[in-house]
Amino acid sequence: MASQARRGGVSLPDRRNSKKEESGVIARISHSEIVSRGKQAASDAAIVTKKLLKSTGKAAWIAGTTFLVLVVPLIIEMDREQQMNDLDLQQASLLGTAAQK
Repeated sequence: MASQARRGGVSLPDRRNSKKEESGVIARISHSEIVSRGKQAASDAAIVTKKLLKSTGKAAWIAGTTFLVLVVPLIIEMDREQQMNDLDLQQASLLGTAAQK
């Protein structure tokens, strides 16, 4: 044993009474059919949630890019039109003529 090189830290001793732990209450509950069905349902819910978030992300990307391509230029053009109207109104008031609409 002294001739064998040991790697790592301290080795733990083997468990005693491993047969006794398998027949315990926690072991029986954790191996029951209800627990396995619950684990399966949780796993299925996680998969569905992941797919839903992925598709929601795609929909958000499509909506965002559509907004940038279609709506932002419209807002910019409406702002330019409003500035032109304000400029025309200001010039008309300086020159003393009636503003045309």
